[in-house]
Amino acid sequence: MDSKSNYFEDLKVIKKVMEESSRFLSLSGLSGIFAGIIALIGAAIAILGFMNGGILFVDGYTTGMSSHDIAVLKSEFFIDAILVLIFALAFSFFFSIRKSASKGLKMWTPVSRRLLINLMIPLFTGGILIPILYFQDQWQFIIPLMLIFYGLALVNAGKFTYNEVFYLGLSEIITGLVSAVFPVYGLFFWCFGFGLLHIAYGLIMYRKYEI
Repeated sequence: MDSKSNYFEDLKVIKKVMEESSRFLSLSGLSGIFAGIIALIGAAIAILGFMNGGILFVDGYTTGMSSHDIAVLKSEFFIDAILVLIFALAFSFFFSIRKSASKGLKMWTPVSRRLLINLMIPLFTGGILIPILYFQDQWQFIIPLMLIFYGLALVNAGKFTYNEVFYLGLSEIITGLVSAVFPVYGLFFWCFGFGLLHIAYGLIMYRKYEI
């Protein structure tokens, strides 16, 4: 009986070692929840603060605005987006480091390096294209492309970590494509894709792997 019990324990250890060597398991569901909340806060600041309750892509929103006012609005959106990104990344690193420390996992491994490379290729590409469109006043493409490139990055990275990351990526791509069809509702799709989907993903991850 003891030998059979030891056999199953050995199998569990082998499975754990193989899983840790092939997948990055330090992602925390809490980072997804906080990233979603920060995205919603950023969108609320944009809508209520910069736009006085308006919607960015309504036809004629900037009609009657001076070139200086439009430049100021663009700068405010740019700063808002950068702050959302900085805070989301900060929370992601904080909770991932905390999880890896609590579970005795290494953050920087060959798997995490491959994950980072696969994640950064679409993000870097989008990070070059989107500012070009932004400063060419092609605003209607910005939010759809942000969602699509981010989704592609997650799909790319999903094979090196939890399957939920892959499915979150697919959801972001679909949201981005729908947003491209209805650009007038760009900020609402932003709230859904970067806000609500992240929160739902984070809750699922937290309940499944951290409780």
